[in-house]
Amino acid sequence: MQPTIPARLMARGARSPDAPAIWSRGVDGAWHALSWGEYADRARAFAGALIARGIEPGQAVGILSNNRAEWLIAALGSLAAGAVPVGIYPTLLTEQVAYVLNHCRARLVVVEDGAQWAKVAEAVDGARLDAGVRGAVIEPDTLESPADERVIAFAALLEEGAGRAGEVEARTAALEPDDRATLIYTSGTTGTPKGVVLTHHNLAWTAGRGAHIIDPPPGPDDAMVSYLPLSHIAEQMLSVHVAVTYGFPVWVCPRLDQLREVLPAARPTIFMGVPRVWEKFQTALEGRLGELTGVKAALARWAMGVGAKAGPTVMVHGPPGGLLGAQYRLADRLFFSPLRAKLGLDRLRVAITGAAPLGSDVARFFLSLGIVLHEVYGQSEASGPTSFARNVPGARRFGTVGQPVPGVEVRIADDGEVCVRGGNVFAGYHDDPQATASTLIDGWLHSGDLGAIDGDGFLTITGRKKDLIITAGGKNVGPGAIESALKAIDGVAHAVVIGDRRKHLAALLTLDPEAAPRLAPGVTDLAALAEDPAVVAHVQRAVDGVNADQPRYAQIKRFALLPVEFSAEGGELTPTQKVKRRVVDEKYRAVIDGLYPDEKKSGQGRLPETPTG
Repeated sequence: MQPTIPARLMARGARSPDAPAIWSRGVDGAWHALSWGEYADRARAFAGALIARGIEPGQAVGILSNNRAEWLIAALGSLAAGAVPVGIYPTLLTEQVAYVLNHCRARLVVVEDGAQWAKVAEAVDGARLDAGVRGAVIEPDTLESPADERVIAFAALLEEGAGRAGEVEARTAALEPDDRATLIYTSGTTGTPKGVVLTHHNLAWTAGRGAHIIDPPPGPDDAMVSYLPLSHIAEQMLSVHVAVTYGFPVWVCPRLDQLREVLPAARPTIFMGVPRVWEKFQTALEGRLGELTGVKAALARWAMGVGAKAGPTVMVHGPPGGLLGAQYRLADRLFFSPLRAKLGLDRLRVAITGAAPLGSDVARFFLSLGIVLHEVYGQSEASGPTSFARNVPGARRFGTVGQPVPGVEVRIADDGEVCVRGGNVFAGYHDDPQATASTLIDGWLHSGDLGAIDGDGFLTITGRKKDLIITAGGKNVGPGAIESALKAIDGVAHAVVIGDRRKHLAALLTLDPEAAPRLAPGVTDLAALAEDPAVVAHVQRAVDGVNADQPRYAQIKRFALLPVEFSAEGGELTPTQKVKRRVVDEKYRAVIDGLYPDEKKSGQGRLPETPTG
């Protein structure tokens, strides 16, 4: 196996030149494949263009685009030239884009269209970004000013780099394992994003773990859908580095709302979803199942009942035997398999969830449909995976995130922090020695997560150190488990527990626009649903149930139903759907103050709060 990802791509292109590598949907609506040979050639041409433009090894190249073939080509081409690709979330605003480009000192940025270039141009024109920054636009016909000399069409850039194969080969051959390969900018849930430096060794070593954690190992017969932001390490590791390493095709899906259309075409064998994606699937499926009548409804109830009974055995040991096993096989033939086929998941062999905690109710729901969700735990600083619930009997356990990836060491510090050491651990933060020194200590990554390891090596994550709530009474409360329980309430989309330095805990809850209307037939407006007596009473009963499982100091005394949806565009969520607590705290300060009337300052407005208990 080649020592670097770009070398693996070039070898793959030579070995399987005609096999499909990237599937994209054209303007005609049909799917078109880019072969491994074409993929390698275009990445080589991009690398040649960087060399022609004077981009030196170690210099950053920004990529500001939704998921598409050009994103992958730019990333691999940058790596082949010894440059450092830097993915930028396409949902970021001008100031945020300027921050990343300034911080990584990129001189060239690949942009999807005129709207994305406008962010860069605005920053340059406003003197917030160096005037020397140039752009390569993938869709040049969308430019507001086609004559802008600061941009070149992406296709023209590839033509510019053709004929430099020898120079590119020399650059790729000169790469050292410890050379920086890419910068992954953290989502900034608690502050300014940091640039995580991953080396060529980090990427190649971690991608190579696929053969150790997926059984059988990935290969050309597998397929994936790339739809999560490629700026995020999880999607980048799978869609770029793992796909190249094992030679399976990637189907690109530019937007999350297109996923339901792409899945039936791609029929992926490996599928990664953040918990919010699985929750949306669950809501949609529950709605569809609720519409069944007669024999079909009876079959669904019976099959899901069998799935629920067999689930714990399937999760830990694999398909059951005996009478339950026979029932499970029949349920699979009559119900589970046809349902998976409708979803485009009939070939699915590994369903992965990660990037945030998964509610046990979600895991059990999919188990009742014959789908095991394999949890992965990690972070950008660990090149993605630290532990994984492998798809083999005995390697999965409810409530855990699996066992450490082979070759990765995990220990729990005295204060409960999860510490990681291995070939996946990053080299440090770009231009931030202080943050590096406090996070990377004696070769151990101090993750910032709290957890525990049982006697069989299964890791459980109990919360984030920075999220720990210390009440006015001095009680320490990890909000993660409580929030997961609140999110499991039918109709609730997001939950944020409040209470640091307060007398008691409270919660902000948002309603799911698909599930909540079922609680009050005829009412669809979120604002009306948040005030509907039936909805409030339903949530109240459910919160009481959650409180029954908590000690008194960890019970939710009041909650507010917010008549809004949290979103990345609204600033409350990261692009991978994690809640930005700092943003929520600031944006809904008046609502939060309203949940503590005894502490409320005069003149502060709030939404009506709902006392519990």
